[in-house]
Amino acid sequence: MTSGESGQYIVIEGQDGTGKTTQLNLLADHFRKQNREVVIINEGAETDSGLPATDQINTILHDKSLNLDPMTNVLLFTAQRRELWMKVAEPTLKRGGVVLSARNWLSTLAYQHFGSNVERELIERITTDTMPERYVHSDLTVILVLSDDERVARTKKRNDKSPKDAFEGQNNDFQARVNHGYEQIAKDLKLPMIDAAGDTNQVFDSIAHYI
Repeated sequence: MTSGESGQYIVIEGQDGTGKTTQLNLLADHFRKQNREVVIINEGAETDSGLPATDQINTILHDKSLNLDPMTNVLLFTAQRRELWMKVAEPTLKRGGVVLSARNWLSTLAYQHFGSNVERELIERITTDTMPERYVHSDLTVILVLSDDERVARTKKRNDKSPKDAFEGQNNDFQARVNHGYEQIAKDLKLPMIDAAGDTNQVFDSIAHYI
């Protein structure tokens, strides 16, 4: 992996339940031990980003009662990621820091194209027209994968503790299409796929191999 012109931009992709947040936190510890500035971004996650606009967009996106059209989701996710990139990620990279992101535009390909049949070329065009090249082509992207059975088991445990949102609440056929979508994206873009079913430290070692 190369660090690009400045800083490092690393993306951990994968479906819900694959352990992206856990691995990002381990990566953050890894880089902070090197005295690097680290910023963690959770695209599409229901977390406090510190940017009111992105948080309000998240509230809309994850409200299953709204039953948003898939193309509306594409546009909202794009607006959210531009805000995060321009106001959080890009300034960090210019300072030579490390930006670690749970998800990027590949999630929109997986969920809105493979899951909801929005035209792939349209998603790609919207992304490349609105986002900088550095965002579209990260320094490193890895995709965490699980079997459908393991994914269902993990998300069931999590959903027993909290309500399902607009995407977690989709049926198993939708989730299986998304799972297949990630595998196809990895093949198309020649991205490393890492089995997320193993021990947390084993998964981290597999990711670190590419850094």
